[in-house]
Amino acid sequence: MSGRREGDGPGVGAAPADAANSAAKKAGSDGPDGLYWRLKAYEGRPTGTVGIGRDPVNAPMIRHWCEAMGDRSPAYTGPDAIAPPTMLQAWTMAGLAGHQDRSGAYDELSRLLDDAGCTSVVATDCEQEYLRPLRPGDAITFDAVIESVSARKTTKLGTGYFVTTRMDVRANGEPAGTHRFRILKYAPARRPSKARRPRPVINRDNAGFWEGVRQHRLLIQRCTGCRTLRFPWLPGCAACGSPDWDTVEAGGAGTVHSYVVMHHPPFPAFDPPYAVGLIELAEGVRMVSNVTGVPYDEVRIGMPVRLDFLRVDEEWELPVFRADEGGAG
Repeated sequence: MSGRREGDGPGVGAAPADAANSAAKKAGSDGPDGLYWRLKAYEGRPTGTVGIGRDPVNAPMIRHWCEAMGDRSPAYTGPDAIAPPTMLQAWTMAGLAGHQDRSGAYDELSRLLDDAGCTSVVATDCEQEYLRPLRPGDAITFDAVIESVSARKTTKLGTGYFVTTRMDVRANGEPAGTHRFRILKYAPARRPSKARRPRPVINRDNAGFWEGVRQHRLLIQRCTGCRTLRFPWLPGCAACGSPDWDTVEAGGAGTVHSYVVMHHPPFPAFDPPYAVGLIELAEGVRMVSNVTGVPYDEVRIGMPVRLDFLRVDEEWELPVFRADEGGAG
């Protein structure tokens, strides 16, 4: 899985580091205080001592993950089961208590950025590299470093710095994978008084879905090879690998499988608190959408809902799910 943003920072294909650094220093792009160079000094510093996974790779966690993701691949069950590769980071998580063996380097870096006015943060992307399958019983260890800090960047959100951390994961002492996580620490840009709802990225893989929404139809992809339904739209079938598909139109009935209530952070064009649900459609697939028609604190798991279309501005409509009459009880 790869999510590298071109130009976010040092990477393959970048200009030679010495030349780029020299040019940036001459240009004074980070002000007289030399903030950029103070930030760069943190590259390569660990964010924690050697970490140990709270649990070895195990079948129950794999089962829960697959159920949540709707992944029915036979590779993840049976005596020769492996863990889904995208679970790589899950085995390193410390739970609600958090890691107790963190170094101070990352906190120091964050304070430098805060003091420079870069008080807001947003996750931008992550990359994972898989070196060998993980199997039940594998003992997980890992360590993490601050891999890179970009030069100052100006984005639509504001001006700041991209900070990339890298976690190297081992299974029974052997390299198993790498997880890179990138954030933007930034000083928020001034917003126009009237905010517009953010637009989704529409590409050739999902354009058909959004054309259906424009026609007030909720279209689900269906593999023409094995007839498996899938959502969200993908270029190929996760069950059999076939690239061929057609669509079926959802009837509109569903239930709330899970939900969260968004309180913070406030974001232009949104009015918290509001409920965001994972909706299980009658056809068997799940999608994330707003739950409307009842107060946010009356949404419940298992509540029946029905497809609706919400006009958010003069140009844009979105599929949402409205509670069925009497469903909140």
